[in-house]
Amino acid sequence: MVLSLLLSLCLVSPARPGRAPFDSIVLSGIRAGVYPGAALVIGRRETILVAQGYGHFTWSTASPAVSVDSTLYDLASVTKVIATTTSLMILVDAGKVRLDDPVSRYIPEFNGLGTSAITVRRLLTHTSGLQATMPLYKEASDSAGALRLVYGQTPIVPPGQRVIYSDLNAILLGEIVHRAASEPLDVFAREHVFHPLGLDAMVFRPSRQLTARIAPTGLWHGHPIAGVVNDPNAARLGGVSGHAGLFATGRDVARFAQFMLRQGTDAHGAALVRAETVRLFTTRATAPSLGKEARALGWQAVPTGENVSSAGTLFGPRTFGHTGWTGTSLWIDPERDLFVVLLTNRAFAPRAHRPFTELKMIRGGLADAAAREFAPR
Repeated sequence: MVLSLLLSLCLVSPARPGRAPFDSIVLSGIRAGVYPGAALVIGRRETILVAQGYGHFTWSTASPAVSVDSTLYDLASVTKVIATTTSLMILVDAGKVRLDDPVSRYIPEFNGLGTSAITVRRLLTHTSGLQATMPLYKEASDSAGALRLVYGQTPIVPPGQRVIYSDLNAILLGEIVHRAASEPLDVFAREHVFHPLGLDAMVFRPSRQLTARIAPTGLWHGHPIAGVVNDPNAARLGGVSGHAGLFATGRDVARFAQFMLRQGTDAHGAALVRAETVRLFTTRATAPSLGKEARALGWQAVPTGENVSSAGTLFGPRTFGHTGWTGTSLWIDPERDLFVVLLTNRAFAPRAHRPFTELKMIRGGLADAAAREFAPR
């Protein structure tokens, strides 16, 4: 109730200069027990408008304070767009992956009943018909066994008929990157995405030296756990998967958002991806008849299909983005030249009654506040 009142006040009040509307929204989430800390970055393709850390790593004020520059968060499913989808854009540009090829062209082991109709494009749009997930961490003893289980999956509905958001799609896409590039997803993404963009704090399987900088996402016998991917299936896959496993700071996710707003070029104007490919991947690619949730290629589009949209109500129809279960999100409105990054560790011992629902309100409130505060130029 308190959180709802605070958000209502923020959304109906006139835009105020500076960070004021954003501070009140993010801090309301801490007070309501949704997350202990958060990193917020709002900007345009060439400018950072707001960059602020809030709260602490845990509910103890003795724990480190959050910094947008140094605190790393487990990005969870935001991995799908930053690492996996971007790697595929590069491979598509290079002619090493074709969107309408069957998945079996790249992964011959993926050849069960009905899988011949599953293309790379259908994995990206979550229209493959595969189930949402499966407990790989329970059913496989190692990463090779986990992948064999994924390769053995068959559609639960005919491919192309419905959007079913599925981690299995992204796991397969990560393996397509591996096969097409002849190097693992984490290596390819580091060499062709993170390093060229100067994303020095973006990493799979962070080293122990980084642990003190990572916001925890779980507890073990009362002790915060940080630096180990929160997703158990990604952990079984060795910490590197197309669906989860990436850690990053708010500042680095913001730099990636600017790369997308610049249509695939780095800060110096060098193209990593063709502008046409960026537009292709970020344009809505599913028909409304396939489900309430709109999908682009790898990216979520609008409408999001949520009762309370994480993208708010004011971002434009070309908006694209993604969210992560741990409490992370990135939304980009190319028409406004505007992005909003919010990284939280909602998964760490939330005190709110409905933390995920409340987090959606906060995400949407921030997007709407940004749209009001930073009107199109």
